[in-house]
Amino acid sequence: MYVWGRLLKVVATARRRGPYLPGGESRLSFRCLPTDIDPNMHLNNARYLMMADLGRMDIFIRSGLMKLYRTRNWVPMMGGVQSVFVREIRLWRRFEVVSSIETWDGTEVIGRHRFILENGETAAAVMTTAGIYDMNTKKFREIDEVVAALGVTRSPRAPTEAERIFMASHAGLRRLAKAGG
Repeated sequence: MYVWGRLLKVVATARRRGPYLPGGESRLSFRCLPTDIDPNMHLNNARYLMMADLGRMDIFIRSGLMKLYRTRNWVPMMGGVQSVFVREIRLWRRFEVVSSIETWDGTEVIGRHRFILENGETAAAVMTTAGIYDMNTKKFREIDEVVAALGVTRSPRAPTEAERIFMASHAGLRRLAKAGG
């Protein structure tokens, strides 16, 4: 139930945070609860991904993408994720999840989620790749088309070295998985 409660809070407070534009940030505050921890008494690694999902949901709602989902049947779909854990988030500790759309290329969007402790230190970083799937045509949409449909006139920046490495790694792992390896 705690996941749904957090999701309802994100949905209910999205308007207060204003519209989201690519290049901006979603900032959500949390506290590490007893339901979030593992036997080491810190945030369970699966919770990082669940809270990154909440950051993405905030972006989807505030950017207008959820309206496109309803009107055009365009569904956001995750492609892959990579995470690094730098510092632990102990029980009861407050932290923020700072989420952003970094750039896009073709049908692929690169997102980032940083888990920031109260003292400003990074506890973890998550990089994601995703796309917008058109349920009517059964294919992924070009992100430039999605951005234009959102009423945004912005071009993607060139991927950083880290993003290029992530995209190449993701593409290689995807090929292996499809081949059954």
